[in-house]
Amino acid sequence: MKLKMTRPAPRPMRQLLAAGVIAATLPVLMASQSHAQEAFSFKVTAYKQAVAESVGEDAGAAAFYRARGFAPIWTGATDADRARRAALFDAFKVAGIHGLPTGRYNTEALMARLATATTGRERGLLEVEMTQTYLQFAHDLQSGVLEPGKVVGGIKRKPPRRDAQALLDGLLAEDPQAHFRNLAPRTPEYTRLLRNKLLLERQIARGGWGARVPASKLSPGDRGNAVVALRDRLTAMGYLAPSLSRSFDSRMQAAVQEFQEDMGLEADGVAGSSTLSALNTAPEERLKSILVAMERERWMNLPEGRGKRHVLVNLVDYHAQVIDDEKLTYETRSVIGHQDLDRRTPEFSDVMEHMVINPSWYVPRSIIVNEYLPLLRNNPGAVGHLQITDARGRVVGRGQSFAKYSARTFPYNMRQPPGPRNALGSVKFMFPNKYNIYLHDTPSQHLFSREVRTFSHGCIRLDDPHDFAYALLAVQQDDPVNYFQRIYKSGQETKVVLDQPVPVHLIYRTAFTSAKGQMNYRNDVYQRDRRIWNALANAGVALRVGGS
Repeated sequence: MKLKMTRPAPRPMRQLLAAGVIAATLPVLMASQSHAQEAFSFKVTAYKQAVAESVGEDAGAAAFYRARGFAPIWTGATDADRARRAALFDAFKVAGIHGLPTGRYNTEALMARLATATTGRERGLLEVEMTQTYLQFAHDLQSGVLEPGKVVGGIKRKPPRRDAQALLDGLLAEDPQAHFRNLAPRTPEYTRLLRNKLLLERQIARGGWGARVPASKLSPGDRGNAVVALRDRLTAMGYLAPSLSRSFDSRMQAAVQEFQEDMGLEADGVAGSSTLSALNTAPEERLKSILVAMERERWMNLPEGRGKRHVLVNLVDYHAQVIDDEKLTYETRSVIGHQDLDRRTPEFSDVMEHMVINPSWYVPRSIIVNEYLPLLRNNPGAVGHLQITDARGRVVGRGQSFAKYSARTFPYNMRQPPGPRNALGSVKFMFPNKYNIYLHDTPSQHLFSREVRTFSHGCIRLDDPHDFAYALLAVQQDDPVNYFQRIYKSGQETKVVLDQPVPVHLIYRTAFTSAKGQMNYRNDVYQRDRRIWNALANAGVALRVGGS
């Protein structure tokens, strides 16, 4: 029996049948696709709305996201998003190495939310939180954790915060890992401080510098247990090669002298009270000083730099320096403001515009009413080296009583003309500022032999002001020495404008490095660094031991 084969339907029939099936299923397919599109659109809209709402408080970040249509940079699924996330979390791992408050950057919480954020709104809120955490980290590492003026009133500088939009644009423009590496200050000083911080942490983990030196004074030729403790302490600090010597010999004397130089002490090779106090300072205290110095270096991480040529005055090192192309070209000793609150020298940066040779001293109002007016009330002839002048600069005779005047009502000014007894000496260097601080000569030369030089009313006195002037004038005068001396010998008050104004930076560093990388420490005479450390600790900065 033959089977009857069913013949294929003609092509037109097949087309009709196919069309019928498609027509029958089309409403279902279209409904399903429409539902998916609506859900996706809802997710996108919820994400964008969450980003727009939560980023609005930061104008820079808001502008950044608007410019890119609110597209994500952290929470997206692209390779670039994943690379930025990885770089961000890697950067947070080294926050403690830089002395930052690691608790501000909660990696675990952010990663947990990345794993659980499913809705558009959740992703949008997480996107902004990651951006805010990145900006916090970038500001902390690049320009400092603290607002210095809120911690110490005498610090008159603002951290150089970068704009949020610029930071975010920079992140997208660079390799993410390289971007995070480049956030920290690129100065040689910051690099050396960071290296010494790591070395000191490891030293502390190994037991520090050993036992304290139990003595009030040790001199060459001394012997005994205290000398052994001194030997061991200097060896642990790296100033002395290991030995079994029990005597204060020539090698120990040389080591003590090197230590004294690094501490800013008189390098006489005798371990007196100041030297032993510095030697017995705990390494943990020195580590705090380094962390404060790193924070201070971040405050000075200026986008424009400090100036190809600039003047640097480390107040507690009692020196003023001329720096050219990051190299020290001139240095002289200085005297700074007294420890009294109203006489402390503030910290700030400005620009030196001119010097005045044979200057007059125009006595500040505070000194007039607090120091000189009480004397004038009792004796109109008191402080006769000063002229009393009216508002027009005319000299006022002393044939009157000043007893009727109070600090508020005293109507006169006071001025000391140029001369060998002038309080400003032979020259002053002006960087006009609202604090009325400048650098100047002084007739009180004996003060420069002191270890602690806090004697002025706030201005900075220089030990060798003529040489300082020569160094500044060398770029605009072929013979700066004769040029200066000619004016000086005339006795006339003369203003000399600097053709190239010079930035001046008044800083305060109890911990800093030499060009070779060796740590130097100074006393915290104004107690500013103690307050900064306390503020850093309150913000979450902790001492790390052994790289933990």
